Amino acid sequence: MSGLTAELVVDGRAPQTPALAPNGQLLCYVLAPLSRTGDHLDTELWLVDTDGTAPRRATLDAATESRPRWSADSGTLFFLSDRADRGTPQVHRLALAGGAAAAVTAWRAGIVDHLPLADPHLIALLAYDEPTEQDARRARDRDDAIVFGEREPRARLRLLDLRTGLITTPDVFGDRHVVELRQRPDGGPLAVLTQASDDNDYGPRTGRLHLFDPATGATADLGATEADAGSLAWWQAEDGWHLGYLALTPPVLQAGTAVFDLAVDSRVRRNRTSGLPMCPTELHETDTAPLVVFADGLNTTLARLDPAGLTTLSQHAGSLDALTATPSGTTIAALTGTRSQPANVHVGAPTGPLRKITDTRPELNGITFGTQRPLAYRAADGLALDGLLVLPVGKSASDGPFPLITIAHGGPYDRSADRFQLFWFPSAQWLAAAGYAVFLPNPRGGQGRGHQFALSVAGRVGQEEWTDILTGIDLLVAQGVADPDRLGIAGGSHGGFLSAWAVGQTDRFRAALVLAGVIDWGMLAATGEYGQFEAALGGSTGWDGTGPHPHDAVSPISFAGRVRTPVLLLHGAEDTNVPLGQSVSFHRALRHFGAEHEFVIYPREGHSIRERRHQLDVLLRTRAWFDRWL
Repeated sequence: MSGLTAELVVDGRAPQTPALAPNGQLLCYVLAPLSRTGDHLDTELWLVDTDGTAPRRATLDAATESRPRWSADSGTLFFLSDRADRGTPQVHRLALAGGAAAAVTAWRAGIVDHLPLADPHLIALLAYDEPTEQDARRARDRDDAIVFGEREPRARLRLLDLRTGLITTPDVFGDRHVVELRQRPDGGPLAVLTQASDDNDYGPRTGRLHLFDPATGATADLGATEADAGSLAWWQAEDGWHLGYLALTPPVLQAGTAVFDLAVDSRVRRNRTSGLPMCPTELHETDTAPLVVFADGLNTTLARLDPAGLTTLSQHAGSLDALTATPSGTTIAALTGTRSQPANVHVGAPTGPLRKITDTRPELNGITFGTQRPLAYRAADGLALDGLLVLPVGKSASDGPFPLITIAHGGPYDRSADRFQLFWFPSAQWLAAAGYAVFLPNPRGGQGRGHQFALSVAGRVGQEEWTDILTGIDLLVAQGVADPDRLGIAGGSHGGFLSAWAVGQTDRFRAALVLAGVIDWGMLAATGEYGQFEAALGGSTGWDGTGPHPHDAVSPISFAGRVRTPVLLLHGAEDTNVPLGQSVSFHRALRHFGAEHEFVIYPREGHSIRERRHQLDVLLRTRAWFDRWL
C-alpha cells in the first residue's frame, strides 16, 4: 500500500477562483474543503503576493466565501459571504489599507454575483427578487402551490451605490433571467447575457445579449446567442468594439464549444475557432486581445485571439483552469498541477512558464502514487484517440498483467486530462493504491479534439464511443498490462451510463460501478435538469410517437435482462441532473432478472456527493466491491 487513506482523499482543501489584482502584485483565492461535515461548506479567502510570499488568510469568519473581485485601483477586495445569515450571501468589502471586512448589502434574497464597475462608487449585482409580504403570507399559510409560468424566479440586474448603500433595480430586459455581466474595458456599457428562464432545460437555449449603460440606463439588444453561452469578453478592433463568448456550435445541443465573435456596431457574428482540433474552455478579457484556454487532447493550450487569428502563447501539461489576468494581460494566474500533484495556484507570463505560489495539500507529500502515462491509439475505424494508464503503486508495466479497472469520464463533453487523478469518486490513484491498473479512456464525444469529435456521439451514445473504449482495453490486454479475466468498469454520470451500458453488452467485466448513471435516455429527457440536451444524446424523447424510439436502442434499461456482471449502484437522493429514478429503474430491473447488485442511496446529496461520511463510503465501498469480485 502507498499510505493513502480515504480520509486523506476527502479531508483535503483545494484552491478555487483565483483573482489577480489589477496591478498584478496580489492575488486572492478561495480555499475550499473537499468535503462537507455540516449543512454549510465553510470556505476561506486567502491572499498571496505574486512574488511567492507565504499566503495569509484574509478573513476569519466561519462562512461560505466566494467570488473575489478587485476594485480598479487594487486597493479593495469585494467578495460574497454568508457569515451573517448562513445560506444567504451578501457582498462584503475589505480595504487592504486596514480594517475588517464589512457587508455592503443586506438583500434578503441574497446576492448571486457582483461586478465592481469603473465608477468606484458602483457595483453591479445579480440577485433574485426579495420576498414580498404576500410571499411570506403564502409560506406561513402553506398557500404555496407552484404554478409553472407564474412567479418564476429571475435573477435581475441591480446597481449598488456604495455611498448610500442603496440598491436600485433598473427596469430593463423585461422578465428575462440575467446570467452574466461584463463591463467594456474603457468603462463603457455593460454586456449583459440573459435567458428566458433560469430553468436549465430551457434557459440555455434562449440566450440573448444586451448592452446597458449604468450612467444613463440606456439599453440595446444585440440579438440571440447560440446555446449555453457564457464567458463574455470585450476587445477593440479596427471596426469598433467586439464582444466574444463561448457557446455550443449549432445546430445540435451535443457539440463542441466555440468562440463566437460579435462585432457590436455591425452585428456581424462569426465562429473564430471553427475546424480547430481542440476545444475552447475559457475566454478571458484583457485591455487588448482576449485570452483563450483550449482543452487540447490530454493537455491545455493558451492562446491570444488576435484580429488575424489565434496566436499560441504557451502549452501546459494536463489541465489549466480558472484563468485570471491583469488588465494588460502581461501576468496570468490559473489552477494547474502535475501527474503527481493536485492543482494549485500558479502565476507568470502568458507565454510561461508558471510558478506555483500555493501548496494547499502538503499532507500528500511523501505518498507514493501509481505511475501515470498517456496512451495514444486508434479506434476500429482509424480515428485517433487518447487516454491515460495508471499502474498499481510500485509497479511497472513489465510486472503485469494486472486486474484492470476502466473509468469512463462524465459529460460526455469532458475529458480525462493528464493531471493528478485523485478524487472523492472512484479515481485512478485511489484504485492504484489497492493494486489495480486503471485505464482512463477519452472516447469520441468528449472534449479536447474539436467540434466534430464531440458531435459524433449525438444520437449515438454507446455505439462508436463504446467500441473506442473496448479497443483501448484490448490494446492493454495485448500489451500484457491487463489481465483479461480480471476486468472491471466504473463511471459516474455519463461514465455511469457507459458502465451500465457495458454490462448489458458483454460479460467480459467481473464487476461494475454505476454512480448516478443514465439508464433510460427517454426518462432523462423528460425529467432531468438538462432534458433537451440529453435528448440530443439519446436521439429522441418519449413524446415522439408510440415508439419504439431511437433512445430505447441506446438505453441500458433495454438490456437489463442480459446483465450477468455484479453491479454496484450509487446515487444521491436529491440529484436533479440525473434523477434518482434512473438508478431505481435499473435496480428494479436487475432485481426482476435476479442479477447480482447492490443499491446505495445517499440522503441529501445531489449529482455530486458532498458530505464527508458519504464520500468516505463511496471510496471504501467501491474498493471493497472490486476487491470482492476481481
